[in-house]
Amino acid sequence: MEHGSFDMAGLAEYMRGLIEGGPTRSGHPTPTVIVEAPVNGTDAANVRFNAWQFRQILGRGVHGVLLCQAESADAVRAFVESCRYPHQSTGIDPTLPSAVERMHGATRDANAAGSSLGLGTRGRGSEATAAAVWGIAPKEYFACCDPWPLNPEGELLLGVKLESPEGIANSEEIIAVPGLGFAELGPGDLGLALGYLEVPRDPYPPEMREARERVFAACRKHRVAFLETAAPENIAGKLDEGVRVIAGHRKETAILGRAHQKRTMPV
Repeated sequence: MEHGSFDMAGLAEYMRGLIEGGPTRSGHPTPTVIVEAPVNGTDAANVRFNAWQFRQILGRGVHGVLLCQAESADAVRAFVESCRYPHQSTGIDPTLPSAVERMHGATRDANAAGSSLGLGTRGRGSEATAAAVWGIAPKEYFACCDPWPLNPEGELLLGVKLESPEGIANSEEIIAVPGLGFAELGPGDLGLALGYLEVPRDPYPPEMREARERVFAACRKHRVAFLETAAPENIAGKLDEGVRVIAGHRKETAILGRAHQKRTMPV
């Protein structure tokens, strides 16, 4: 939905169709569905102003959200907070005032620990709809719709796309934000910012190779999965390099990648 229609009725129908066509060969009710949101992660204010998009998307029962054009750690922190329920406490700044204290006017110290998350801001109201897609009760959904691996019991996957010079410059701080499960380099928009009208492809020009390595290195350091496209001819090399989320459209890529890692589908 980054450039396509922001169609919530269509997304809801799509999720229902996946359920009706399921289960998957792995035994899950549906495939994992991750939606690219239209909002750009340029700064925290912009993300918070557009947080309604994440609520609407998650309310349709998807399993993850991708924030495009992530450019600052504060913006990404606001993104993670917008996708979490306020009762979840993993990774939350311990100096935050309690709910009772906030009702009496207590506010957060502006100098509080910057790497910790604030309280989640996703509200009650769509859990029944989303839980039905997940095939669980709303109470269970409240418990498990939380970012993994920040919450080991969480089953929500949040990611960021670094696709601007500012995002690359801040990649270390961005990927260190708690709550991210994957990150990727956006060669299309980054390439456009660098003057390439055609999308640069691997092998990238020097400045793009440097950007990829910066993002990939930050992912390795913070144990965040790196996403990249792959095809049958290079899937083994990508996996050996450490790419862990594969984008592509060819069934053969998945078959060869699974065989290379000696993985089998659940019986």
